[in-house]
Amino acid sequence: MAVIVVGLNHRTVPLDLLERMTVPAERLPKALHDLVSRENITEAVLLSTCNRTEIYVMAEKYHGALQDVRNSLSELTHVAPEDFVDELYAFHEVAAVAHLFSVASGLESAVLGESEILGQVRQAWEAATAEGAAGPGLHMLFRHALEVGKRARTETGIGRSTTSVSSAAVLLAAARLGTVAGKSVLILGAGEMGEGMAVSLAAAGAGEVLVANRTPERAEALAERVGGRAIGLFELPDALAEVDLLLTSTGAQSVMVDHAELESVVAARGGRELLIVDVAVPRDVDPTAADLPGVTLLDMDDLRAFSDAGLAERRREASKARDIVDEEVSRYHEASTARQVAPVIASLRDRIEELRTAELARIGRKLSEAERAELDALSRGLVGKLLHEPTVRLKEAAGSVRGERLAEALRELFDLD
Repeated sequence: MAVIVVGLNHRTVPLDLLERMTVPAERLPKALHDLVSRENITEAVLLSTCNRTEIYVMAEKYHGALQDVRNSLSELTHVAPEDFVDELYAFHEVAAVAHLFSVASGLESAVLGESEILGQVRQAWEAATAEGAAGPGLHMLFRHALEVGKRARTETGIGRSTTSVSSAAVLLAAARLGTVAGKSVLILGAGEMGEGMAVSLAAAGAGEVLVANRTPERAEALAERVGGRAIGLFELPDALAEVDLLLTSTGAQSVMVDHAELESVVAARGGRELLIVDVAVPRDVDPTAADLPGVTLLDMDDLRAFSDAGLAERRREASKARDIVDEEVSRYHEASTARQVAPVIASLRDRIEELRTAELARIGRKLSEAERAELDALSRGLVGKLLHEPTVRLKEAAGSVRGERLAEALRELFDLD
């Protein structure tokens, strides 16, 4: 059984395709059940964020699992396979492990070293566990990935300065406006990203902060936390006519602010500029709104470009984080291969011990106590030496085709379970 990851991210596909391939939380259970029902997949975890959609599976046949994932993604997102299969990346075994460890460490993020991805990896694993889609293989992998992500941030400076997409969004807005201090801001979306933006705004001295969300209770809780005010979604047009900045990051699958709505807002603003930073994927604001006079619309592509400008220090730290990833991949591989062959080795030793003790009992009846003890010690030593080389060879070959052949040969030769 091997681990395989198939996916696409902000580096491999345009934003418009990435947003079409996102999997919202409400469709995650169906997606996970569909994946593990496929012929070649036994376990699955689906990680879908504003930067990536990736599926991690345990499977015996690489090409069969790859086809299963492609078909499942197409059916789930209603995107024709020919529109995305050439854009997919796929990693197998050690490369798949290294990729997940890099993702958890923030090395693959749009904002290098951002901290939000570690929580998203955990949530994806927990969701798969809750649906019964993740089993022993992926439990071991994701548990280790979280450890690697924490270690990368503890032992390196990769997470210094801008450490999240939400804080980067506020910094981008501040750079465009000159400052956010004293500015009136509307936050659309009160999830983890919205919370991060609200906290960053409060720290930067923003003026009035309005919060709107599909669930009013969440909007109220977040607004109260930062001394802001919650509003209903029906109040968006009036609020947009007044604020200096709109920050949006909902999980909606359709546009929340369309062109026509913003057109009327522009008329009501009387020529005052409106800055919009939309970090949602799929996007919350109709991209054509950028054509409206007085509206500056920025999205994840702009955020990546902005973040790239301040990367010098974190890039130096990234090499240290990659060293940690390489080290942890080796450690995981050793633990994983040992885990794979452990049952065979244990069964072999139990079988040989059963034969040894049976023969010792048969012969021992004719011997004195001292002779039985001497024979017991002799036979133990002999068995240990005889099993040493097969054990070493099996551990070395674990996880490979040769290892499978050796393990199967031992099972057959010694009638192991």
